[in-house]
Amino acid sequence: MKENMSIMVVDDEMIIRESFSHWFEKSGHKVSTAASGFEALDKLKEYPFDLLFVDIKMPGMDGIEFLEIVKKEYPDTFVVIITAYGSIESSVKAMKLGASDYLLKPFKPEQLNLVLEKVAQQKKLTGEIDYLKGCLDTMTRFDNIIGQSKAMVDIFELIPEVAESEASVLITGETGTGKELIAKAIHAKSKRNAHPFIAINCGAIPDSLLESELFGHQKGAFTGADHARKGFLEVVSGGTLFLDEIGEISTKMQVNLLRVLEEKKITQLGGREPIDVDFRLISATRRNLEQDIKQRNFREDFYYRINVITIEVPPLRKRKPDIPLLVEHFVKKYSRETAKRIDRVTDSAMELLNNFEWPGNIRELENAIERAVVLSKSRTLDRKDFSFIRSAPVEPEKTVSLSEMEKEFIRQALEQNEWNITRTSKVLGLHRVTLQKKVKRLNLRKSG
Repeated sequence: MKENMSIMVVDDEMIIRESFSHWFEKSGHKVSTAASGFEALDKLKEYPFDLLFVDIKMPGMDGIEFLEIVKKEYPDTFVVIITAYGSIESSVKAMKLGASDYLLKPFKPEQLNLVLEKVAQQKKLTGEIDYLKGCLDTMTRFDNIIGQSKAMVDIFELIPEVAESEASVLITGETGTGKELIAKAIHAKSKRNAHPFIAINCGAIPDSLLESELFGHQKGAFTGADHARKGFLEVVSGGTLFLDEIGEISTKMQVNLLRVLEEKKITQLGGREPIDVDFRLISATRRNLEQDIKQRNFREDFYYRINVITIEVPPLRKRKPDIPLLVEHFVKKYSRETAKRIDRVTDSAMELLNNFEWPGNIRELENAIERAVVLSKSRTLDRKDFSFIRSAPVEPEKTVSLSEMEKEFIRQALEQNEWNITRTSKVLGLHRVTLQKKVKRLNLRKSG
């Protein structure tokens, strides 16, 4: 079946534009015209054409200059050069610059059909190449986790092995590194994958409420308990429970969970009868729990119960080879969501993205790409589209306390998001109220 294409004819002669339009529209193609290269470039910013027919000799900007810009800014667009017998040399140059074909004036309608068939074959071949690239891309992905750095490849290899066991897993790493995705991948590969996967951010729920959420309650167990409610520990039975930021829970809650892990039974708040539960626990934290144990902020017995297997996820600044893959992924994602066509990210922009430290890790990178795509007015993301990223010199490593590290980490995130609490809490994966409390406790203030 013949594939219809979106075509633009770029020629300063009106008769050429009109004759091309008549022929292509009669064949079912969508056609637009431009009297100059400048006008054509303006139209390309607004609409993604499949094929351009371009006159090689035009005033202001000739076909060769126009072709060079198009192949740089819109590399997936096919270009056919229209030329006279006296400019064969220029036509050869055009082919070397990336033109798909050329038409010699004067030409017959049948020649247009031959050119269209040739371009259609090239378009099909390009699609097959993109498909093969997609197959290759799956080699750098694992259940929606993207990476090609050695650290991530090691994690990809570890996930199936971990999934086969029932051992508790502790995933460590900074906020925004993708710890929950790894937990979901382990669940998906395990024999529990037909049962629920429930994720709870312990840092976003007050301890008193967390107990009710996990264990459930009977009617009248506390003020406001108007009816009985199952807790997540009962609902998740047969599946996997993911406790994110487990380092934030109180020692009392640690004791309660330790008993559940050992006895596989729970008692609802206000209840008396024990309830059998069966779940696998995967936990995650950005904190140094061993340091917390020394400071008596975390129970050692609970730590060893949840930390049978450890998976350490490195921060994005230590896995630079993954950044181009992540950028490509997020550009495609938000191009689809915003119905915009973004063809490429310039080398200058990629250099900026590669060199930035990304204190908020993948989550911050994703937000940056989303913002750039939403605000972009062209089909290319350039360095100017990321002007909100302010690079800072990397300080030499020095010994600092955990509190100082946390304060600096949150300060950087706030500055990157112009001290917008809602946006920063999204980047850091914290509840808005939790972030406000941390800002107050750490005495963080906007400079100036």
